[in-house]
Amino acid sequence: MTEQPAQSRVWGNAWRDLTPPVLGAWKPELSVSVVIPAHQAAETLPYCLAGLAAQTYPAELLQVVVVDDGSTPALQLPELRPENTSVLRTSESWGRAHACRQGAEFADGDVIHWLDSDMLLHHDEVEAQLRWHHLVDYAVVLGHKLFMDPAEGMPSVQDAFEEVRAGRAGKLFDGRWTATHDWVEEFVAKHDDLNACTFHAYLVHVGASASVRRDFYLTTGGLDSTLKLGEDVELGYRLAQRGALFVPDREARSWHLGRSTVMRRQNEVNRYNRPFVTDRITDLRHWRKKGRSYSVPWLQAVVDTRGASFEDVTYTVDGLLTGNVADLEVVLLGDWTQHGDERRPPLEDAQLDARMLHAEYVGEPRVQFGAELSATAYPAAWRLVAPAGWSPSRDTLRRMTREANGQNRGLLSVMMPDGTSARFERTSTFARALLLRAEGEDLDDVADGVTGSWWYDGPEEGFTHVSSRVETPTGDLTRAVARPMRHPAATAPRPDDGPADGRTDDRPGVRQTARRALGAVRRRLR
Repeated sequence: MTEQPAQSRVWGNAWRDLTPPVLGAWKPELSVSVVIPAHQAAETLPYCLAGLAAQTYPAELLQVVVVDDGSTPALQLPELRPENTSVLRTSESWGRAHACRQGAEFADGDVIHWLDSDMLLHHDEVEAQLRWHHLVDYAVVLGHKLFMDPAEGMPSVQDAFEEVRAGRAGKLFDGRWTATHDWVEEFVAKHDDLNACTFHAYLVHVGASASVRRDFYLTTGGLDSTLKLGEDVELGYRLAQRGALFVPDREARSWHLGRSTVMRRQNEVNRYNRPFVTDRITDLRHWRKKGRSYSVPWLQAVVDTRGASFEDVTYTVDGLLTGNVADLEVVLLGDWTQHGDERRPPLEDAQLDARMLHAEYVGEPRVQFGAELSATAYPAAWRLVAPAGWSPSRDTLRRMTREANGQNRGLLSVMMPDGTSARFERTSTFARALLLRAEGEDLDDVADGVTGSWWYDGPEEGFTHVSSRVETPTGDLTRAVARPMRHPAATAPRPDDGPADGRTDDRPGVRQTARRALGAVRRRLR
């Protein structure tokens, strides 16, 4: 069996590091399923299908799945359409997310191309999208669209087909009102066409014309059918946490036949979306309220309880739970299935500390009990693996992750004076690293090549040890106040900081020593 070539390794979202083939000068191999959610779309769907029938992408590789989302009367397929076109009727639920989910489940292409029913494609739009998926498995391609107003008149479906096939779709509406998706264009331009948007490019995954490898899409669990708006950005967030590379291709062109809902009712859409997407997208820090928990936590903290004392573990966990990052979950690793109810001397029980820990936190909804470390903290944005007996200050989690955003870092390694270590792992970084790692390759080295890493001193960052607790006059143990030794500025680099792109500290001895210690931590938890 011939070994498959390794995929290109792209730093952050620097999609320009890839070189796609020139349109019309390559031979496609991947099949694609175009999934079209459609509700009461009898007027626009014929144009959408006509544009697809005029594509340069090989017809034998093109499947079209129209998902009729409860139209009355039911949608009928026009004669002018791609050969392999079928229509499904939604069941059980309703809405764009549900229709797209059902279409994806029915689709059999290597790639899924989402397309709204009021879109008219240029002749090479599908080809432009698909060329990126031939380069890497983790690309999410975003098409470029212009809006027009059908009220000013439309060509016939046949004429539109002929113009698209001739490569003249761009001139169909010359002299008419047209517009771009303004806020999307501004965001993309601000971040150098997303090339410099390392962690938040998913915010412009706004549907209408996007594509993703089917197998990669399925790793997210699929679209959330309960969402009636905002489902595209929410899916984009989860794709990002699986390691996606977001590629805005301005040659993947299309017309949007009419103004979007956001254009017409922006304030109402934003008001509606706020509670739904805030609960699911952890990066919306400005919308998440202090002291609140959410369905998807910002950070997952993992503490290995095996071999640790009750006092050491509670010192760490209580420090996490009482910090200024409330939207977190704590996972306690241990042999929790060994705790039977057989008769035993309570004070001489070999599982005494484990039983005490379970009793201590069984009523805390933010604490979970697990057996082993998962591959990533998906869908949470971050994971902290902390040694029992060491606790961060109230501000450590927020400050260090905020600084990591500013420095484009995906792995923060924290060395403690006793030789133990903590590590902050960005979920999107490690998900990408898992996709790219070759057999026998160190995962941390791959992660370092994806978004960069850095090493920190624990006490300097506000970590304190259980031994620092002091006894009050009443006999209670209280936590010593951590006083970080450096200025707490969130994003300002320190004098000894590395380059702003977040690449690794290669000072002699630091990398090798820290790598050995942190590699041992990850192996021990597996």
